[in-house]
Amino acid sequence: MLKPNNAWKWYFDSEAQTLMLDLGQEMVFRVAIERKHLIPDAFVDTPFSVDDASLFQAYSDAVSVLPITGPRKAELVLNAVAAKRFHKPLLPKSWFFQAQEGNLSPELGSIIELKTEYGSEAFLVIENAGCASLCMHASETPLTLNDTKNMRFCEAIKVMNDRLSTYQQQYDSGSGHYALVG
Repeated sequence: MLKPNNAWKWYFDSEAQTLMLDLGQEMVFRVAIERKHLIPDAFVDTPFSVDDASLFQAYSDAVSVLPITGPRKAELVLNAVAAKRFHKPLLPKSWFFQAQEGNLSPELGSIIELKTEYGSEAFLVIENAGCASLCMHASETPLTLNDTKNMRFCEAIKVMNDRLSTYQQQYDSGSGHYALVG
């Protein structure tokens, strides 16, 4: 996994029309947030801050439970840091998701599950605003929201907390055998 350092820098690439993170050593990360969803600060060159590094660590710890590859985890974490810092505020779009028993109040970096009538997927909580949370799709499989809309990997959405459920880690039964001990 990547390790943040003080040489990292956020900048907006006007040719590609996207926010980028210069990781040094000729490595550049392209942020998945569309230009129209960026706040004005995203268009100014900015160093990767101590707060960014702290978020990076919190999100990295959280995504360790997800059944995705290391590079995809790094992609998810960097997009989550960018979303926390540069994403425009969103209104909740809870109608896509089924209400759940109880009302989770997830911490920053929690992995939760959101369910639609078509299925359910894991999401990373980028921030909890009290009654609603900004969440990032943390599954490589697109999640169908309705007949015309899907959520892709690293796409952010704000959802009322009564739609969130505890993440149930799923194992690929084809990748090995597990023994229950105890």
